[in-house]
Amino acid sequence: MIYPKIESRTLFSRTEIAERVSALAKQISDDAQGEELVLVGVLNGAFIFLADLVRAMEAVITVDFVRLASYGTEMTTSGEVKITKDLEVDICGKHVVIVEDICDTGRSVKFLYDHLKMQDPASLKLCVLLWKHEREQFSIRPDYVGFEFEKGFILGYGLDYHEQYRNLPDILVLEEP
Repeated sequence: MIYPKIESRTLFSRTEIAERVSALAKQISDDAQGEELVLVGVLNGAFIFLADLVRAMEAVITVDFVRLASYGTEMTTSGEVKITKDLEVDICGKHVVIVEDICDTGRSVKFLYDHLKMQDPASLKLCVLLWKHEREQFSIRPDYVGFEFEKGFILGYGLDYHEQYRNLPDILVLEEP
């Protein structure tokens, strides 16, 4: 596949990602203590992370997806979050883990957390591959964090730039011109 040239550098390699996802899967499985889990993947960015996470877990799992819209084609959030695809699985009384690719400002994650909390799950936890501190505006602490980083626009491993580059196996940060 040929992509337009972008100036970027590797932030996290595929090896680092695989090791961290495996560790997260073990931690979530251990914390579940045999309880069935519902993993809620946030489309589109988290689908690769969720697939790898699920394959590495040792737990009884149901998977469902939601799709949120807040970015469009921009590099910054619009400030408005809306659900464009909601859950199909009933989560009332169940142990739920939200699986998100990145927590940036925290707006989308907080919106989804509050939305799912109203459905009365037995527990609700948050797993993010990337936790970005630079622009955090909404105080929400993930229960499980793959990597923390401070700044930069990233892509690869499910994260996109104008809906492209999701299939890159490493996580890259765009270099500023």
